[in-house]
Amino acid sequence: MASVDEAQPPKTGPSLVVQLAMLAAMTVAALGAGWLSGSYLKRTEAPAKPAAAKAETAEKSGVIADGMTLVDLQPITTNLAAPNDVWVRLDASLVLDEPQPEQIVQAIHQDLLAFIRTVKLHQVEGASGYQHLRADLKERAQIRSEGHVKDVLIRTLVFE
Repeated sequence: MASVDEAQPPKTGPSLVVQLAMLAAMTVAALGAGWLSGSYLKRTEAPAKPAAAKAETAEKSGVIADGMTLVDLQPITTNLAAPNDVWVRLDASLVLDEPQPEQIVQAIHQDLLAFIRTVKLHQVEGASGYQHLRADLKERAQIRSEGHVKDVLIRTLVFE
């Protein structure tokens, strides 16, 4: 009986030269595609820079788009309700529909401070806890300002 291995011719694949040529061609194609997409993205990025500079200038002056006013609150540093040995520092800003007297801004600051003192650590854990805290702060600020606060921007929130 003849062996099965002897009857079948050995399998031959593409030669090493063909494989190297294909690798070189694919590398050149990838480099070309990367260069083209990079130059396209760089070309579309240039007009956006003046708009960003304009926004930075507006933020420094306290006025943002559509007549809104940005007011920075003083940092709030206090301990939490539970556990009471955990301290929190909150830096926030208010987005107002029109400029408000300093007394209203200070009343909002004191109200947010009083609210932060009632928060428990487990209430602000995770992303959803952060979103709930932000929504609660916004709601309290809107009530205190009689609807003039459009948003509360949390710049820094640190627990220690």
